[in-house]
Amino acid sequence: MSLIYNTGINVYNIGIKIASLFNNKASLLNQGRKATHKFCKNYERDSGKLVWVHAASLGEFEQGRPIIEAIKEREPETKILLTFYSPPGYEVSKNYRSADYILYLPSDNPRKAKQFVSKFKPNLAIFVKYEFWYNFLNQLHKNNIPIYLISANFQANQIFFSSWGKLHRKMLHFFDKLFVQNSESVQLLNNIGITNVEKVGDTRFDRVKQISREAKRLPKIENFLKDSPCVVCGSSWPPDEDILFSYINNSQSKYKWIIAPHEIDEAHIKSIIAKCKRKVTRYSQDNCDGDVLIIDCIGILSSIYRYGNIAYIGGGFGVGIHNTIEAAVYGIPVIFGPNYQRFKEAIELIEIKGGFSINNEKSLHKLLDKFIIDKNYLKTSGSNALNYVNSQLGSSDAILKNI
Repeated sequence: MSLIYNTGINVYNIGIKIASLFNNKASLLNQGRKATHKFCKNYERDSGKLVWVHAASLGEFEQGRPIIEAIKEREPETKILLTFYSPPGYEVSKNYRSADYILYLPSDNPRKAKQFVSKFKPNLAIFVKYEFWYNFLNQLHKNNIPIYLISANFQANQIFFSSWGKLHRKMLHFFDKLFVQNSESVQLLNNIGITNVEKVGDTRFDRVKQISREAKRLPKIENFLKDSPCVVCGSSWPPDEDILFSYINNSQSKYKWIIAPHEIDEAHIKSIIAKCKRKVTRYSQDNCDGDVLIIDCIGILSSIYRYGNIAYIGGGFGVGIHNTIEAAVYGIPVIFGPNYQRFKEAIELIEIKGGFSINNEKSLHKLLDKFIIDKNYLKTSGSNALNYVNSQLGSSDAILKNI
């Protein structure tokens, strides 16, 4: 099985090198791995403690971040090695101040995994959520380095629970402890003989709470709103925007609208503006005035939600919704499309009437009208959302007590 796995890794690496000739993400990954190799050649391990945290991309990094910062707060002298698999995670986080070393993860072949682990000699390794690399885990295990998996969420259709998942089940046995989000994950793991499991929840809740406490004041947003209520539409895609503008263009309410699209390339921004029949402005303009504001930059959405009365979360008419709790933490109801079933927090927000799924224009119009007209309903729904987030806090502390 390991031979098949390693062959697959080698074939994949060849594919990455070929793709790097014409694909920007593949090129960044290829160049990033080369930079890691160069760094490791010159790196000399000192005598202090080092913790290795690995995250696939930006979302997983946000789940690992509370743990990193808590370690640094308690033990400032402990070095943090932070690695990423994907370019989006690395490129956004490469200047993160709480990590001492930030690198791309090398290819998971036996030779490179052995070199990497022997070079850094971590005292502890933390893998976030979905990252399972056989050779890295095997090398850590061989060297008696404790390994923890955090914020994990297992489902019955994953390879670990299939008849051909022997190698992946072996990976699970390498972990000293697996911290999972729910009871279903505990049961699935117990069924295949993995008992060193603890249900602690999702560290994302701790992270969004921290973000809300540190939310930036945005004078441009304040100038645009002028104390008007607003709907913040975060991480929207064209299908979301189509149904949103069917309402926005015909609404007579005093609400203003902030649209923060998931993709901010110029063609997409212009297509959004073309759909709008009301006075529209862009965040990059000096004077943000009008009824609809388009956010044409990145990095401020989590702070924008603080100004909202209602949030619409995009992606639900595509492969799946984006981050709902990033908005819910501000005590506002969250609306999203029909493809939310893979997201536990969305299901639970619906159950406690803090989140609401819509299927089409008609259902969106009806829900928005109710929120705008019935202020008590709006307030109660927002309180439900906030109470839900608060009820999920504490997983980071539970993990830290163990490690």
